[in-house]
Amino acid sequence: MKNFKNRFLPTLALALGLAISGCSSDDDFERLDGDDPTPTPEGTELNGNLEDDRVLDASEIYNLTGVYSVESGATLTIPAGTEIVADTDEDATGVYIVVQKGGMIDIQGTSSAPVVMRSSNGERGSWGGLVIAGDAESTAGVDATAEVGGIIYGGSNSEDNSGSIEYLVLSDAGAQINSESQYNGISLYAVGSETTIENIAILNGSDDGIEFFGGSVAATNLYLENNEDDAVDWTEGWNGTITNTYVLHSIENFSTAIEADGVDGNPTIENFTAVSSTGGVALQFKAQSGATITGLSLSGYDTALDIAEETRTDLSGIQLNGATAELDLDYSEAQTVDPAMFDWVDNRGRVSVLPGTIDEDFSLDGNSEYIINGVVSVEEGATLTIPAGTKITARSDDNDDGTSIYLVVQKGAMIDIQGTEEKPVVMSSTSGAPGSWGGLVIAGNAETTAGIDATAEVGGIIYGGDDPEDNSGSIEYLILADAGAQINSESQYNGLSLYAVGSETNIENIAILNGSDDGVEFFGGSVSATNLYLENNEDDAVDWTEGWNGAVTNTYVYHTIENFSTAIEADGVNGNPTVENFTAVSETGGVALQFKAQSGATITGLSLSGYETAIDIAEETRTDLSGIQIEGETATLEDTYETDATVDVAMFSWVE
Repeated sequence: MKNFKNRFLPTLALALGLAISGCSSDDDFERLDGDDPTPTPEGTELNGNLEDDRVLDASEIYNLTGVYSVESGATLTIPAGTEIVADTDEDATGVYIVVQKGGMIDIQGTSSAPVVMRSSNGERGSWGGLVIAGDAESTAGVDATAEVGGIIYGGSNSEDNSGSIEYLVLSDAGAQINSESQYNGISLYAVGSETTIENIAILNGSDDGIEFFGGSVAATNLYLENNEDDAVDWTEGWNGTITNTYVLHSIENFSTAIEADGVDGNPTIENFTAVSSTGGVALQFKAQSGATITGLSLSGYDTALDIAEETRTDLSGIQLNGATAELDLDYSEAQTVDPAMFDWVDNRGRVSVLPGTIDEDFSLDGNSEYIINGVVSVEEGATLTIPAGTKITARSDDNDDGTSIYLVVQKGAMIDIQGTEEKPVVMSSTSGAPGSWGGLVIAGNAETTAGIDATAEVGGIIYGGDDPEDNSGSIEYLILADAGAQINSESQYNGLSLYAVGSETNIENIAILNGSDDGVEFFGGSVSATNLYLENNEDDAVDWTEGWNGAVTNTYVYHTIENFSTAIEADGVNGNPTVENFTAVSETGGVALQFKAQSGATITGLSLSGYETAIDIAEETRTDLSGIQIEGETATLEDTYETDATVDVAMFSWVE
């Protein structure tokens, strides 16, 4: 037995040597699931050339202090949970990781322990990211020189293998060499199809998120957030595939979601969702570049498709959602990639654009922020559910018409706003200016003097019916700011516009701030509202007309701006609504209550402070004020109604 063993060992050693040699070739690289390679103890500073295989230690934080080059024949293995921090004290263009042609990288992140590469200062463009050079084909030729680092790339092996990258979060890259040459988050030079790239997040870059320079590599499950140039860029005839990509732009002046240039390698893009809260261009094609893109969903961009060459008229090389691209389409389809699949990315942005039409039940995510770029209409039969803590922002700037940006709940639809005292729902505008959007409009089926199926003064919205108990849903703990867009001197949006809304609708704990028209206006209907805080709405805090006959209870109005209109304006037929506990405070004088036509109300718990005029009767010929009952008596024009506050402002301490 001993002799057999001694005689067998050389043969075994030779076999093992051949096996190890075979596994080191590009074509045969494969990481076996469950492998736990032993870390190589070489210190935590990454710099210089790696000429032998190395395994990092996930328990250490590594400092990248210069160019770390994985040379031909070597493999750098990075286990799950490893963190690499680029030193920003150095020249940003001289700090990056490069896998040279013939070298390999094995990033073994997991959803629970992704590999992280970032800079020490968290600033965009503060290092050069990850560069991989392969031996696949590129229109730049064989052994071409990259625009960064003098790196050699390109060959004739389309199936070249540069390793595997799984669950990587890379941020702060995109160092700028000059206006024509930059590093990206991940730069792929002629990388071949046997390379694995999946579950990648690239954030906060000053140039492209990922750029393909030729090659045939594919990538799956990409999350690209706020890369200042292009999220995805390709050139030099790249002909691979990317699948399941989510792009988020919430910064100004980025370039595009996709930029394509050079010869058309006809790459395939499957399921590409891009969202912008700041407008901009979604897709740009230069030269004769093209692609076959399916599952394209764009939201919030000013321009969906841009063709850089004005003389290019044949767009047949650009196939979008099964047809030749058209410049006048916005491709605002339903999202084809759910951002929740990237919840493994810590601190990722959670911004989505609300669709223009909601025609089936739709629930938002309370941990996300939502953008309104235009009219968002909840259609008959559908319910929009908004959980506690949700933020909805109307995108508005000097070039936007605020009258075309609002949320409307149509007749027969419902809204369910589920805010809490600790986590109210917030609706506001990006500009923060009064009147920069149209607010929330609800149309119901209750009675109004305007009749059945009347047309609202805003948006051509249909409202009104014969069901006083109609139910349009529930609103609890809502902060609504910056609304009141002006159509003309006679027609305006308000913070909350209630058209013939019925009594089964629940409205309580609402704050409406900084509006350029009314805070809340009731156009007929029988809905009631409880616990209202109304601050600095430039026209009326509370307005009603068309025979509204509901109630408001526990209202606090605060005026600190000049030239507002009133705390209450009532108009039209007297539906005798009830107002209980109404405290209004002005620091700038003005009129508290104004009654027009034959309007009236029954008001108890009225407290006015700081107004020059308590009650104004718009019609000089009106002498009978019996329809206006205050504290159980007919109103008088002489009384100031200055009493102790009947509503404690502290009950609205939840309003930030």
